[in-house]
Amino acid sequence: MGLFHEISKKPWLSDDGDDGDIDTINNPAAFFLPSGKVGLRVFLVVVTVVFTLVTIAYVDRMTFVNWRSVPEPWVLWLNTALLIGASLAFQWARASAGRGTLNAMRDGLHIGGVLTVGFLAGQLFVWRQLVDLGYYADANTANAFFYLVTALHGAHMLGGLVAWWRCVSKMWQDSPVGDLRLRVELCTTYWHYLLLIWLVLFGLLLIS
Repeated sequence: MGLFHEISKKPWLSDDGDDGDIDTINNPAAFFLPSGKVGLRVFLVVVTVVFTLVTIAYVDRMTFVNWRSVPEPWVLWLNTALLIGASLAFQWARASAGRGTLNAMRDGLHIGGVLTVGFLAGQLFVWRQLVDLGYYADANTANAFFYLVTALHGAHMLGGLVAWWRCVSKMWQDSPVGDLRLRVELCTTYWHYLLLIWLVLFGLLLIS
């Protein structure tokens, strides 16, 4: 009887016969994700596909004999540093939101936004430099790809700034901390992602 009792045990049931964890698994709320997180994840998948296709085309075109590389202005290094700083500022804001230190969260959001605007201004400055040097988009394929990838990345950064502005507006309207925490987390994830994309693109520009 003792052996049969041990064999017939159901370890996934609680001692009182309830389903315990099985109920948790069958409960959709146990796996609930805010719609903002779901939407961001789907969007990042789409963006990843787009940038992957552009990267593949860029690498393939680099093998052509008539490929003439675009010079890398030193401002691109400064822009990269600005974007890294923005990403770190958003991470600081996210950590501060988790601890409930709202003043530090505000500072992180403001710094991250300002550095991002500086990054975009720097990218426009690079475009102006290249145009002044005669590197027009229609001059050769390398030029066209440079303007394409930087414009594509910049457009997504502008979209991020729209979300950032909404987050800052909610913050100054004294929205619930839970809502602010989610918005800051989404912005931080997006900025980290765009930083990673830029580092990949910048690396391609350097090796081409």
